[in-house]
Amino acid sequence: MTFLTLQGISKRYGDFTAVEQLDLSVERGEFLSLLGPSGCGKTTTLQMVAGFVTPSAGSITLGGRDITRERPEKRGMGVVFQSYALFPHMTVAGNVGFGLEMRNMKRDERAVRIAEALDLVRLKGLDTRYPKELSGGQRQRVAIARALAMRPELLLLDEPMSNLDAKLREEMHIELRAIQKRLGITTILVTHDQVEAMTMSDRIAVMQRGRIAQLSTPFDAYERPATPFASAFLGRTNTLPGEVLRRNPRCAEVDVAGTTLHVPHEGRDVQGAVHVYIRPEKVRLANGDARMLGRVATRVFIGNQWLLEVDTELGKLHVAQPNFGAPPPEEGREVGLSFTDDDLRVLTRESAHGNA
Repeated sequence: MTFLTLQGISKRYGDFTAVEQLDLSVERGEFLSLLGPSGCGKTTTLQMVAGFVTPSAGSITLGGRDITRERPEKRGMGVVFQSYALFPHMTVAGNVGFGLEMRNMKRDERAVRIAEALDLVRLKGLDTRYPKELSGGQRQRVAIARALAMRPELLLLDEPMSNLDAKLREEMHIELRAIQKRLGITTILVTHDQVEAMTMSDRIAVMQRGRIAQLSTPFDAYERPATPFASAFLGRTNTLPGEVLRRNPRCAEVDVAGTTLHVPHEGRDVQGAVHVYIRPEKVRLANGDARMLGRVATRVFIGNQWLLEVDTELGKLHVAQPNFGAPPPEEGREVGLSFTDDDLRVLTRESAHGNA
């Protein structure tokens, strides 16, 4: 059931267009991420939903009511900012209960709500501390508790984990997603971190220059990118320029550096100059079943895997190999590489220009 609808939303600042004719529907209870680089319009979109920015065109409806021009405090939303925006002179309980106090909620009822929210984010017993006495992760939890204490219809998260270290960020991904599922709160997250978006979301809207380049599940966004931009932004990928020789019912025969590859076209009308894509983890080091030979130009160890750059007849290929306990062949060594046709994706090069 559609809960939030953005129809033809645009935002212009003079000659600059931050968001252009954006349509988006969010289901009740869904966790949706707006993912993209700085300047793509994701934060502006979130601010229009929150009511902090007025759209130049279009409409926003929430639960069937038009909120396009409604004041932020009337929208029934909880917002968690990148900076957390905690009051340093207030205790944890004071911060969490601030919005409730502004609503003139009675003290006893407010105390119950505060306790419930702090218990939910595992901060029980820290209600008398001040923000300066908390770790970064704890301050983030206070900001989340403050939003949840209001029992919002919609939770908006504006890059709330960008100030945390990598390990704590990973823990909070799991924790916040668990809270969201438990409460069933419709949630929109703004992030530039593709791992964060894929870890937490039901769907991802990949944004580029004020528009949605792709809207799909994390799996489909990664495995079946709809545009060259989405393919490149959602993790590492090998991009190989080629030319379509012929298009068959299931695949396109593509010439890449003199080698013919049979690439599934997934119903796309690909022709002429194209790019063929393959993720580094889909290229495997092989022995007897090698599809082609190459020479290791670079290898880098990052703990759970090795990243290799291999010179091949197709050009340079990046290979991601899990750390099995023994290092892969050294730089300068010849290696065999293997991948299947189904590991390949193809998009026309013209679409890269059209979506740039």
